[in-house]
Amino acid sequence: MNNYYAHSLPANTQLTKQSANRCFDGEQHYYSHQSSATKTSMTFSIYLPDKALTGQRCPAIMYLSGLTCNADNVTHKAHFQKKCSELGVIFIAPDTSPRSSPDTNAENTSAENEVPNDERYFVGQGASYYVDASCAPWSENFNMQSYIVDELYDLLRAEFAISSIGIMGHSMGGHGALLLGFKFPSKFVSVSALSPVCAASESAWGQAAFTEYFGEDKALWQQFDASHTIETVGQQYSTILVDQGAADDFLAQGQLQPTKLQQACEKAQQPLTLRYQAGHDHSYYFIQSVMDDHIHHHCKAADLPNNR
Repeated sequence: MNNYYAHSLPANTQLTKQSANRCFDGEQHYYSHQSSATKTSMTFSIYLPDKALTGQRCPAIMYLSGLTCNADNVTHKAHFQKKCSELGVIFIAPDTSPRSSPDTNAENTSAENEVPNDERYFVGQGASYYVDASCAPWSENFNMQSYIVDELYDLLRAEFAISSIGIMGHSMGGHGALLLGFKFPSKFVSVSALSPVCAASESAWGQAAFTEYFGEDKALWQQFDASHTIETVGQQYSTILVDQGAADDFLAQGQLQPTKLQQACEKAQQPLTLRYQAGHDHSYYFIQSVMDDHIHHHCKAADLPNNR
């Protein structure tokens, strides 16, 4: 192991460190901060290799998680830390949505602590789709596009030694990575996805969520559909990498629709590497199996010398 270097934030930081744990040649951190975009407290995890801890600039990957998840799922289950330690890569995992502030004293519960929610797991808290909602009550807090690409992006670049940022995600987060990567290509140097919801406006999950967030205007839905966005804006990257478990139940149910992504990339002349992984499902066992390939994909785009 290399020498240990503790990362310290500037005195005027907007971040509150919740935890820090030594992990390979680096540290796994959690932070919280007050968000102006969501009007709630937000949390994220960040893995900092020793190079970043000493202040050297490193490429970063922002990972957007799927339905019902938060920053813990990928941080605890994806096993990315070893490869990021070896390559000197920062790995960032924001939460999937704004959430109501916990208050153990029911008498103190106030409206400002309450974020809209829905009993369906594919709508509401944990299911933001990384969009800015336009319909009440969601529009007050569900502004995750603005949170990710403006607020959190700028905060990360200001607080940590980041040279570039690639974006990736799983399932609903794969939709978010494709959507935001192609809507804001000046901010992200690379894009990849794991079992993404490729055409949210045409999936049962996405239609339920978009009806709540945007109303019945299906033309507006298309503006927040990853495949439609790619087809509209055209090629933005030298290639994008997408892995799909061939034994994924959600693929069979029509929630993911990778063929729609393939068709959109063909029309946009956007190079796409789409791999169907035999025997793999939708779980983090699948994500573990292909995570190293995705880290290398982003490192290649960041032109990292020791990427091999």
